[in-house]
Amino acid sequence: MRNILEDLFGSEPLDPVEAARRNMRPNLRKRFYQTAAAGEGPPYPLLLDRRAVKTPAGNTLAAPTFSLTQAIAAEWDAQGERIEPAGMPLTRLANTVIDGVAPDPEGVAHEIAQYLGSDLVCYRASTPEGLVVRQAQHWDPILAWAREEYGARFLLSEGVMFAAQPEGAICALRAAIPSDPWRLGAVSLITTLTGSALIALAVAAKRLSVDDAWAAAHVDENWNMDFWGRDELAMQRRAARLADMQAAGAVLACT
Repeated sequence: MRNILEDLFGSEPLDPVEAARRNMRPNLRKRFYQTAAAGEGPPYPLLLDRRAVKTPAGNTLAAPTFSLTQAIAAEWDAQGERIEPAGMPLTRLANTVIDGVAPDPEGVAHEIAQYLGSDLVCYRASTPEGLVVRQAQHWDPILAWAREEYGARFLLSEGVMFAAQPEGAICALRAAIPSDPWRLGAVSLITTLTGSALIALAVAAKRLSVDDAWAAAHVDENWNMDFWGRDELAMQRRAARLADMQAAGAVLACT
């Protein structure tokens, strides 16, 4: 079974978005099992026909909570005659956490912290007025949360001109990055998808819902679509990213 899963999901890279991209490939295997379920734990293994599943790196695919493994099992149960890895974002994230994040949590946390130095929500448009207002509506509450909860005051910059952030602000939010590999992996994925560690940490702290975080991350893109319309291929890629975002949200909700 390990060889089949390695064929399906490949060797999971550390970057969750790259993991998702690789697994969009149309290499569909025939379904080789009847039932998927959560086993006894903790940790709770994924069972296919009562047999434990291995990740691409050969580790047991098991989650820390029964509800999370149930959610992963539901992805497998929902497969049809052929297995579609692109429709299994929780499984992909689980593979990444177990094979990539758990062996090197400090490295992953460091990558998240680097985003704090040039976070999306700190870079504002100067015009048009409508976009300026939208950015403030979505992003100011996130900065207010960081200031009120952690005493972290991030500086704003107009356009793409780099603005160095106070070391104290970065250190304060660095301490908020979770140490648990599952929550860390979810925060890493949200950070990469949104370009904002502040958005990701606000979701982890339950100060932002996944939907609100998604909207905050796409203020500029939504503004442009209002004026120029939507590109279907771009919207398909965006839908795939949203599924990954929702998977990360599910991990945070279940751990």
